[in-house]
Amino acid sequence: MSTARDVAEQIPPDRGRPLPDLLHDRRLRLLLLASAVLLLGGVVARATSAQELTSSGTFGAAFRFAMPVMLAGLGGLYAERSGVINIGLEGMMIAGTWFGAWGGWQFGPWYGVLFGVLGGALFGLIHAIATVTFAVDHIVSGVAINALALGGMRFLSTVVYDNVPGAGVTQSPRTAPIDTLSIPFLSGGDLFGWRSPDMLGWIEDRSWVFLSDAAAVVSGVTKGVSWLTLVALALVPLSWWLLWRTPWGLRLRSCGENPYAAESLGVNVLRMKYYAVVTSGGLAGLGGAYLVLVQAGIYREAQTAGRGFIGLAAMLFGNYQPTGVLGGAALFGFADALRIRQTSAVHALLLLVGILLAMFALWTVYRLQLQRGLAIAAFAVGFILWFALTDDVPPEFVPMTPYVVTLLVLSLASQRLRMPAADGLRYRKGEAV
Repeated sequence: MSTARDVAEQIPPDRGRPLPDLLHDRRLRLLLLASAVLLLGGVVARATSAQELTSSGTFGAAFRFAMPVMLAGLGGLYAERSGVINIGLEGMMIAGTWFGAWGGWQFGPWYGVLFGVLGGALFGLIHAIATVTFAVDHIVSGVAINALALGGMRFLSTVVYDNVPGAGVTQSPRTAPIDTLSIPFLSGGDLFGWRSPDMLGWIEDRSWVFLSDAAAVVSGVTKGVSWLTLVALALVPLSWWLLWRTPWGLRLRSCGENPYAAESLGVNVLRMKYYAVVTSGGLAGLGGAYLVLVQAGIYREAQTAGRGFIGLAAMLFGNYQPTGVLGGAALFGFADALRIRQTSAVHALLLLVGILLAMFALWTVYRLQLQRGLAIAAFAVGFILWFALTDDVPPEFVPMTPYVVTLLVLSLASQRLRMPAADGLRYRKGEAV
């Protein structure tokens, strides 16, 4: 009979050194990591005089900029969990911007939200008909959706906004905004008509390292928050519950893992894929409506600026998990807000990214992944030297900041990517292989 020691010797060694038992809690590790990044960001902000790097204004703008990307990413999550690749999210967002602006102009902002969702869902339905019913290649259909949406919205603008004051072929009239709220006592919100103190703002003004930065984070996400932002945030736990805690979600995910096994158990795979892809389009359309009704107040042609594709990147970064999608979108939103708020803060971001990459390189080497660690260290040195040898970032590079940050983080996070097994495969009922 084998002893416990004999069995233990047969277990292959871990690729790296074990973590202390306390750090095996994933949520605790994430909290510690976020705290460390915030502390480092505060130190860098004060050392470089780039106060906007950790200001409440930056975090508030990042919060708003992250929402459309998160909604597109959630849309991609539903489609790909069912086995359908949806690179047509950009086109569905474009449809959401146009229909959201039209509905907001005609009937009011919340009707604009509804019409934006319906516009995106319509293009999701087209994608579902092509990929699910006619088994068209998913990538080809997605590219066609993007082209169709761009041309279709230009045509609709030509027809609808002809001779409308303040509108034209490339833009809509102004729409009414959605109301915002601030939390009383935390962010100076109104309480029964009385203006409460802004406690978080007071702490932020003290410029205490980490404590003021943490107050800035909370203030940014509790001051002047749109009601639509709260609706969008609620979709994250709702999606997690729906996909992982309900029979409907189990059936949908089974279609993305093994549709023929799901079919043998009585799941209507075609119907589930339709549900998922139409929901995907509706969420992307909601992201487009958010761009119009919360951020811009007007529809402009091509105002999505690739956010549908960034939503896909956020989904990959989050490893096909709703909370991960939110995290990926937050990174993009922060970089996007930074380039708007303060150009010098983008230069300080080089130092912050360099230090974080250096720390990650040390961690990778500690985990005995020497080749990967050296490659990351080379990038860290490059960013630090870029910061040290320059006084600012060329203006031509500043608009690229959110996209470069997204690609950089995605490249580091792709090592643990686990996509659904049948994602992108054509399915025909009754033709099990």
